[in-house]
Amino acid sequence: MRAIVTVIGKDKTGIIAAVTGELAAMAVNVEDISQTIMREYFVMLMMIESKKTGLLEIVKRMEALAKSIGVDIRVQHEDIFNAMHRI
Repeated sequence: MRAIVTVIGKDKTGIIAAVTGELAAMAVNVEDISQTIMREYFVMLMMIESKKTGLLEIVKRMEALAKSIGVDIRVQHEDIFNAMHRI
């Protein structure tokens, strides 16, 4: 299963480490990552792939992490993401 993860919030130290650390703890591979700072906001987009952990578990754990570090994290299955962004 592949999915798109977006992370947005006020920039601060440790966001990438927290998100990728939680994904690694679930045996989720980060296939591609892009991040930038837009003024004071941190914005990251990742393509992830998981053979062991299901989408619902990833969403649940990312939502909990988002609350604990004060950012917004969204996880969308690749098929849903593609369907929503088709021109």
